[in-house]
Amino acid sequence: MTTRLVTMDGNDTLVAAAQEMRDSAIGDVVVTDGDNVVGIITDRDITVRGVAESLDPNTTRLNQLTTKDVITVSQYDDAVSAADLMRTYAVRRLPVVEDGRLIGLVSMGDLAVEREPQSVLADISADDPNN
Repeated sequence: MTTRLVTMDGNDTLVAAAQEMRDSAIGDVVVTDGDNVVGIITDRDITVRGVAESLDPNTTRLNQLTTKDVITVSQYDDAVSAADLMRTYAVRRLPVVEDGRLIGLVSMGDLAVEREPQSVLADISADDPNN
């Protein structure tokens, strides 16, 4: 689980999210409304669901692109349960919540490092970013 999270408000723009991702060397931000997790926006979402659809990244808000039904896990859920949820819902990241409060994010890469440390995905996920 990653605990160094970047969150943004759903009213922030795609440009602001892209700049935050660049500055933080990350590929996603958790979108919140107050303390509530309302979605995750990825660099791919910005490209495929925003720019490729000719949405203006300076005026398009994150809440226009985030999926409304966020699948979450508890810090007490095991890696197998998280992997099953990812497979079932075709997601690559799951917010980790405790008492409704965001405490982390688990990704496919995190699971690979945990469950298959010798895999290529685990090697890539464990390395420092190259951007």
